[in-house]
Amino acid sequence: MSTLGKVMGLSSALVFTGMLAFGQTSKTEVPKGWHLLDKTKDGFSGISLQQAYDFVKEKKLKSNTVLVAVIDSGVDTLHEDLKDILWRNPKEIPGNGIDDDGNGYIDDVYGWNFLGGKDGRNVKQDSYEGARVYHTLKTKYAGQTIDTASLTGEAKAEYLTWLRAKKSVEGDGGEPSVDLFMLKNALKSAKNSDSVLRISLKKDVYTGNDLDSFSAVSPAEKSAKGGFLYLFRANQMMESTNKDFINGFEEFVTGEEKKAEAKEKAPPAYRADIVGDNEADINDKYYGNPDVMASTPFHGTHVSGIIGAIRNNGKGMDGVADNVRIMTVRAVPDGDEHDKDIALAIRYAADNGAKVINMSFGKGFSPEKTWVDDAVKYAESKGVLLVHAAGNDAKNVDSTENYPNPVARADQYRAPNWITVGASGDPKAGGITASFSNYGKSEVDVFAPGVRIYSTIPGGTTYGNAQGTSMASPVVAGAAAFLLSYFPNLTPEQVKYCIEHSATAPADKVRKPGTDNMVALSEISKTGGLLNVYEAAKIASTLKQGKPGKKAKPSMRNKKG
Repeated sequence: MSTLGKVMGLSSALVFTGMLAFGQTSKTEVPKGWHLLDKTKDGFSGISLQQAYDFVKEKKLKSNTVLVAVIDSGVDTLHEDLKDILWRNPKEIPGNGIDDDGNGYIDDVYGWNFLGGKDGRNVKQDSYEGARVYHTLKTKYAGQTIDTASLTGEAKAEYLTWLRAKKSVEGDGGEPSVDLFMLKNALKSAKNSDSVLRISLKKDVYTGNDLDSFSAVSPAEKSAKGGFLYLFRANQMMESTNKDFINGFEEFVTGEEKKAEAKEKAPPAYRADIVGDNEADINDKYYGNPDVMASTPFHGTHVSGIIGAIRNNGKGMDGVADNVRIMTVRAVPDGDEHDKDIALAIRYAADNGAKVINMSFGKGFSPEKTWVDDAVKYAESKGVLLVHAAGNDAKNVDSTENYPNPVARADQYRAPNWITVGASGDPKAGGITASFSNYGKSEVDVFAPGVRIYSTIPGGTTYGNAQGTSMASPVVAGAAAFLLSYFPNLTPEQVKYCIEHSATAPADKVRKPGTDNMVALSEISKTGGLLNVYEAAKIASTLKQGKPGKKAKPSMRNKKG
């Protein structure tokens, strides 16, 4: 779903924007950047990053630049904490309208936008894959009851996919699941409050903190402040602006409207109208435009800052990795991404030198999964590590369809260059496990901080909190980039090995997301641990590093338990 549940939940507090909040409000305040801290030294369940930097400094290791691709909604290329670390294609001359490097993508200076048209237009919103699948198969299967025992192979798989799509669109525990009338009224009330407050504050743009310090006088002001401030706090958006809040709310309502309409009519061809490629042909790949910022860069900007915002410059916040370049590949709309765009985005990143690809998106259907599977295998051949967010539905992805994933549909090959990340928090911020995070003893490799993560947001000098497995994934991608920076000959498998074998198990049981059950973290993830970059660096220092581009299994000089 777009940026991995950009809209994923609603509570009585109208906690509506999944990447911004999920009803997991902090019991006490946690500091900005808590996710980088150390449990023992600082008292927060972060990734022990400073200890990792101290370790490589002690070892007198030199830092090498690592290229990380962010497949997402776009990135603010003018942000003060990102503009100097964005990848610039050395073979491309900006703005000359010529494909200088001959890769088929004209003026791809910062990366590429697979959601753009040659006329400069860009896809902003899109439909949900469940609705697309439902209407594609509806004429074939609607009204039929077929004994699945009579089907085999692709025919059986297609029919079962139809049944899932039908359930997702028509209901019975699927979509839609919220009261649209209530939502629209709530949005109207929020806009009315905003109108009052903009006049009272004498500014069109204000933050939750601005509102908190405002002394309301009239009954109208008090009512508007009380209601809107409650929403800011409940969504953990105090540093965000009224415009961001209203825009997020509008996107949520639009998404729910699309779900409600899906039963009656096929979704509009948002992408086809603008992009103009043959979506059924994976070889028709030279489409899009170079506008990697487009009009929806919030999510990708926040993700990019987590990975590599310039460290120790006194601005905003620090990224995880200190020597990265961020390649922007825009392929995720406000809605569900298309398999073709994701497959080509992975290939583009691999062909242009990325060593880590962050993928903070996901969906429940993947009609052209084989294209994505082939791209993942291609990335493996190029020595690229893929890091993917587990999703924000509080579901067990061992038994729930969740795409993309590392297991190839055709031959069940499991990609060894893939890490799936669940979202962790802190006891001071609601608990060790994020209430929204997907989980899985087999399919979720490790948990990393994904609650109340402070990072870059569009606006040039703007920062704010967001949360979701969308934020946990780039923490791990940043950790992978850190390891490759100081141990440059590690293979993707070795980086994965370091991260997973160094994961730190919590001392106590954790809450199973979506329930009140307390379980060991090992019951809901493969490693049973939280990301610890310091411990990962220590393991990396003991590995015999593979030759660049050559597959090598982890080989330890001094094995640690």
